[in-house]
Amino acid sequence: MSSSESAVSAPRLKRSLTLWDLILYGVIVIQPVAPMSVFGVLSDRGRGHVVTTLLIAMVAMLFTAISYGRMARAYPSAGSAFTYVGQEINPALGYVTGWSMVMDYMLNPMICIIWCSQQAHVFAPGVSYFVWALFFGAVFTFLNIQGIKTSARVNTLLAAGMGAVVAVFFVAAARYIFGHPHDGSAFFTRPFYDPQLWHTNDVLAATSIAVLSYIGFDGISTLSEEAENPRRNILLATVLTCLVIGILSALEVYSAQLVWPAHEPFPNSDTAFTYVAGRAWAPLFAIVGFTLLVANFGSGMGAQIGAARLLYGMGRSHALPPSFFGVVDPKRRVPRNNVFFVGGVALAGALLVSVGLFSYGLGAEMLNFGALIAFMGVNMAAFVRYDVREGGKNALIPLLLVAGVIALVLWPQAGQTLFVIAGILLVILAVWTPPLAGFTICFFLWKNLSWKAWIVGGIWMLVGIAFGAWKTKGFRGDLVNFDLPPENE
Repeated sequence: MSSSESAVSAPRLKRSLTLWDLILYGVIVIQPVAPMSVFGVLSDRGRGHVVTTLLIAMVAMLFTAISYGRMARAYPSAGSAFTYVGQEINPALGYVTGWSMVMDYMLNPMICIIWCSQQAHVFAPGVSYFVWALFFGAVFTFLNIQGIKTSARVNTLLAAGMGAVVAVFFVAAARYIFGHPHDGSAFFTRPFYDPQLWHTNDVLAATSIAVLSYIGFDGISTLSEEAENPRRNILLATVLTCLVIGILSALEVYSAQLVWPAHEPFPNSDTAFTYVAGRAWAPLFAIVGFTLLVANFGSGMGAQIGAARLLYGMGRSHALPPSFFGVVDPKRRVPRNNVFFVGGVALAGALLVSVGLFSYGLGAEMLNFGALIAFMGVNMAAFVRYDVREGGKNALIPLLLVAGVIALVLWPQAGQTLFVIAGILLVILAVWTPPLAGFTICFFLWKNLSWKAWIVGGIWMLVGIAFGAWKTKGFRGDLVNFDLPPENE
C-alpha cells in the first residue's frame, strides 16, 4: 500500500460536533464564572471599574476571535494557530507558534488540577493534596479518552450547573440591591464610571489583566476536524463565545459591584467574589466556592482536549514524531497517546506543588506567555491571507502604522498627547485591517507580562527552536508538512 493510500485509510477524527457543542466547549474552557476569580484583583487595579475593563477587553479579544474564525474557514485542521502561521507566513514560524501553544495548552490543565486539588483539600482536609491531584489528573484523562461526544455531553452538564449558580447569584444580588437604600441613579452608573475613582492608566492596566481572562476561546479552532460545517461554525462559535462570556461576565461583575461598592475594601482580594456572594445571600459563600471548583474542572478537561489535538496536528505534520503524536485510536477516534501524554505532564507539574517547586500563580503567568504569541501569529496570518493576498492591499503602510503605534506608546517620554495619537492610529488600523489591530493589542499585553513568565517562557521557546534547528540541520530542510485531510471524512 502506498503512503498516500495509507494516509487515506488511517483512522481520522470524526465530525460530530455541532455549533452548539462548539460554543459550549468554548464557554466551559473560558468558564461562565470567569470573572469571579479575578474580580478582586481587577477591582483593586482598576479602582472599582471592573465592568468597564471587561467590556473593553471583550472588544479587544473580538479582533483575535474573528481572525481565528476566518483562518479556520481556510484551514479546517486540528493544527490551529500553528497551521495558520505556517501556511500563510512561514513554516518555521508556524512551528514556533505551535511550540508556544504547546506550553499554553499543557499548562492550562496543569493549573486546573492544582486549583481543583487545593480547593478540594479545603473542603475535605482529611484527604491530602497529593491524593486529590492524582484523582483529578486521572478523571480528566479517563473522560477525554472516551471520545469527543462524551466530552461534549459532560461540557453540557457543566455549563448547565454553572449557569444555574450564576442565575441564583443574579436573583440574590437583585434582592439585596433593591432591598437596601442607595443614593439614586448615580449608584447604578458608578460601576461603569466613577469620577471620584477614575484614573485612565489604572483602568487600562486592569484591562490588560481582564483581556487575559478570555484566553481559551482559541481552543475552539483545534476542533475543526471534528466540527460539522467547520468553515461556518468555527467562526460563529469563536465570536459568539467571546460575546457570550463578555456580556455574562460584565453582568456578573456589575451586580457584584452594586452589592459591594468599590470604596469598601475586601477581606481578601483573591477570593473577593465569594464575599460578595455571601453578602448577597449567606449560603452562596460555599456554593460559589464549589462552583469555581466545578468551573476549573471543566476548563482543565477541555484544555486537555485542546492540547491533545494540537499535539496531534503537529505530529501528523511531522513537527513532532508522528509515530506517537500523529496517531488516532481506531475505536474511540481520539488521539489517545496525546491525551495520556498531556495528562501525565499535567499531573507531574501539579505534584511538584507539594514539594514547593511550582505554583498556581507561576503556571498562570507562563500560560499567558504562550497564548499571546499564538494570538499575535494568528492575527498576522489573517492579515497576510485576507488583506494582502486576497485583498490586494499594500502591506507596507498598515505595518508602518503598527510600528508607529508601538513606538509612540513605548517612547520613554510618552505623554497624554502621544497616547491620543497612538489611539487614533489604532482606530484607523481597526477600521482598515482589524487583524493588525488585534496583533498590536496582543503585543502590548505580551510585553507587560511578569519577568518570571518571560524567563521561563523564553527558556521554553529556546528549547523548541533548538529542537527544530536540530531536526532540520539548521532549518535547511522541511520542518513541517501541512497536508490537510479531506473535509468529508
